[in-house]
Amino acid sequence: MDKQPAYIIADIGTGNVRVAIATPGGEVLGVSREDIRYEKDPLYPDALQFDPGALWEQILRLAKQSLAAAPQAEIRAITATSQREGIVLLDADGKSLTGLPNIDHRGREWEHIITDKSRVYQLTGRYPTSLFSALKLVGIRERKPEIWSQTASFLSISDWVEYQFSGVAKYEHSQASETLLFDVERKEWSDGLCSIFGLSPSLLPELRASASVLGEVKKEVAKELNIAPSAIVVAGGGDTQLAIKSTRPAVDDMVIVSGTTTPIVKLTGGYTLDAEERTWTSRDIVPGRFVFEANAGVTGLNYQRLKEIFYPNEGYDVIEKELAENRHTFCMASLGSLLADEEVSLTRGGFIFPAPVSHLLTRGSFVWATMVDIACSIVKNYKILAEVAGHHPDYIWGCGGGLQSLTLRQLIANLTGKKVQMRRGFQQSSAVGGALICNEALGIDGRMDDTIETVNPQDEAHYAGIYAEWEKTRDYFRNMN
Repeated sequence: MDKQPAYIIADIGTGNVRVAIATPGGEVLGVSREDIRYEKDPLYPDALQFDPGALWEQILRLAKQSLAAAPQAEIRAITATSQREGIVLLDADGKSLTGLPNIDHRGREWEHIITDKSRVYQLTGRYPTSLFSALKLVGIRERKPEIWSQTASFLSISDWVEYQFSGVAKYEHSQASETLLFDVERKEWSDGLCSIFGLSPSLLPELRASASVLGEVKKEVAKELNIAPSAIVVAGGGDTQLAIKSTRPAVDDMVIVSGTTTPIVKLTGGYTLDAEERTWTSRDIVPGRFVFEANAGVTGLNYQRLKEIFYPNEGYDVIEKELAENRHTFCMASLGSLLADEEVSLTRGGFIFPAPVSHLLTRGSFVWATMVDIACSIVKNYKILAEVAGHHPDYIWGCGGGLQSLTLRQLIANLTGKKVQMRRGFQQSSAVGGALICNEALGIDGRMDDTIETVNPQDEAHYAGIYAEWEKTRDYFRNMN
């Protein structure tokens, strides 16, 4: 069998761990995934943690499975991406102490220590909350002195995975944007931000750009995976940024990244902020470019859970067929997605339909309502970004597994009046983005397939009415919270 150059790309999401083997052209030769395991930390009201040692074993196991599925692969490079706010704490010898995922909110009790939140927004591009890494560190310092006394440094999860592969500790710029300790416009760690949280700048590793070469894979890891010890480890970045890269967008383009959550972003050439502090601004993995973002929150996760209830033994193709045949749009939903202009997240939601129960109401009605809720939440956040930063192209890029649903793509096109464009391989956007980064590091022209699938808007007036009905439903549930 002829050998084929390929890369290992590890992707640590909020819900699962995936390891893919991809070619320089972005073709996925093998991919394995498992759920990521969290445990509650009873010392806080809302805290989750994970065992870094167990996660590393999981990554190695999945890498072996993916390599077994791609015997022709000759690994030239390795990179990683991950959920953006999660971190791993290290001691002075580089030993992993504990892992804190993005959904860990142990720092919520100490949000009050930030006396000037607008100043933090100006420097970091995000309104400071317990979602971000600095307050996770504060939570450890205040209630787990036995761990804090050993903590010498910390890394984002993707930087930590690359550290495990290479032995080189660093922090990539898009991931640093999520810490509240990084001056996003100046592209450097900030002593002033560290002082706000009472954290020493000595905790902060060296910054490195995405696509920079960290060195060769550690010999013991190469031996365990049976890959060449000359394979290099390449700095990756945040999962949203790698997905964006897979669409190959230009400055001023908008991109929808549809997964467990759904970031909606505009690529800008300068540091952009919202006067009402509703948005996030991060460094992109492309030099000189920024990611201006609103996030619709748990959209794909809602869809997955509704499928488990209504279609536990059937595939997504059955859902799509029933949605395509659905002619009754009277069932509406509000299921806790996020809107950038709402100060408080909705913690109660549900479905609304005419009473008494109509014989026309089916399981497809509930999934349709869920899909409309996802699409309208995306569109509302899109409108906020466009209001602040403008958006003139007649298209929006899309990527991520959620956009495998043709119904969702068509709804977004109809509600925005913009074409929705997806490049070939959009379902595996992190793997394609990782392949592009490895190509840059190795100086390879990957010659990716540039086929673009386009969904055109239809019947916009009718869908404007559906959007208005969804807004009424949203208001109803907002008043209940």
